[in-house]
Amino acid sequence: MLTVPGLCWLCRMPLALSHWGICSVCERAARQCLPLCPQCGLPASHPALPCGRCLQKPPPWQRLVTISDYAPPLRTLIHQLKFSRRSEIALALSRILLLQVLQARRQTGLTLPDRLISVPLWQHRHWRRGFNQSDLLCRPLSRWLNCAWDSRSVTRIRPTAIQHHLSARLRRRNLKNAFRLEFPVKGLHMVVVDDVVTTGSTVAEIAKLLLRNGAATVQVWCLCRTL
Repeated sequence: MLTVPGLCWLCRMPLALSHWGICSVCERAARQCLPLCPQCGLPASHPALPCGRCLQKPPPWQRLVTISDYAPPLRTLIHQLKFSRRSEIALALSRILLLQVLQARRQTGLTLPDRLISVPLWQHRHWRRGFNQSDLLCRPLSRWLNCAWDSRSVTRIRPTAIQHHLSARLRRRNLKNAFRLEFPVKGLHMVVVDDVVTTGSTVAEIAKLLLRNGAATVQVWCLCRTL
């Protein structure tokens, strides 16, 4: 339920469909208009071709779909979701991510997944927050796209330091062998869903785990990609 029924989370104007949470004007304004590399999600000269960075050293995943940079208004909503425990915002954010995925499918023939993977939290952090924000994004996406999802598909098997305090090198070291796959993925098209991708260390570690176990392809879908 929205705190004020029928009003947009961002502009506070009345909504035609109150359960979506964000009006069409704010939804369009929130979506990234700069051309981004379809593989790493960073600024590029062409939105359908891999950038020079990816041609030289590609990430372990094949495609990345994001809504925008980690900046207002989405950053504000993500902070409310994660740190103010406003879990009801997740449905609105999932819908904008879905619209971005469908746009990428129309424009570049993006492959839809066989299964979604939510980035797991360490059990103590999950307990303190009360939920995993990636789970809240995956739940409606799996229903809308009619694909499988289970919050226990990948588990975090040891605690790790909070990522935003670390350099890119330390992030990679921090996450090495931190995850375990709990089901077979051979031949499946997989999507890793997260709220924010910064250096990409977390989703890269999960993508490599999936590919080592035979996944056909791995994509990353996120609300924000730090540019």
